Amino acid sequence: GIETGDDEALRFMDKGYTAADIVTQCQRLDQAGIHYALFYLAGISGAGRGEIGANATAAVCGQLHPTLIGVNMLTICPDSELYREIQCGRWQEESEIEKYKEVRALLEGLEIPTRFAALGASNAFRFQGTLPEDRAALTAALDEIIETVQEEDLRRYRKALPHL
Repeated sequence: GIETGDDEALRFMDKGYTAADIVTQCQRLDQAGIHYALFYLAGISGAGRGEIGANATAAVCGQLHPTLIGVNMLTICPDSELYREIQCGRWQEESEIEKYKEVRALLEGLEIPTRFAALGASNAFRFQGTLPEDRAALTAALDEIIETVQEEDLRRYRKALPHL
C-alpha cells in the first residue's frame, strides 16, 4: 500500500519513500501494462492533518491508473513504536470521525476512473463502488456515518479488533 501521498507523514512514519517515488514506480507499472491496486491508510497523517493527507493522496492518484483504491483505518497497537510516540507527545491520533471525514475528502478529490472500497477488518463500516459512477452513493454513505455514528461506538470497535 502507498498509505498516503503526504510526504510529512511518510517521513514521520519512516516509510522510506516519498509521494514522488510512488508516482514514479506506479507510472512504470502503467507503462508496462501491469494492473495494480493502491491502499490508503486513513489516520496516518495524524490529528488535524487528515484532509492534507487525503488531498495529497488524491493528487498522487490523479497521475496514476490503479484498478482499485482501497481504504483501511489506522489501528494503533499498544506495543507499537507509534504508540510510544503518542505517549511521548510527538504524534496525536485522529478521532475515528476525523478518519471518515478524511476518507470523504479523498473520495471528493479523486478524478480518475477506479474502484473505491473500504472492505478490511479495520473499517467499522464497509463500502465499495466505482468512480465516477458511484461517487454520490459513496459520499452519502460516508456523510451518514459522519453525521449519525458516535465517536465512542467507533472507538469501541477499534479497541475490540483482534491483532491485525
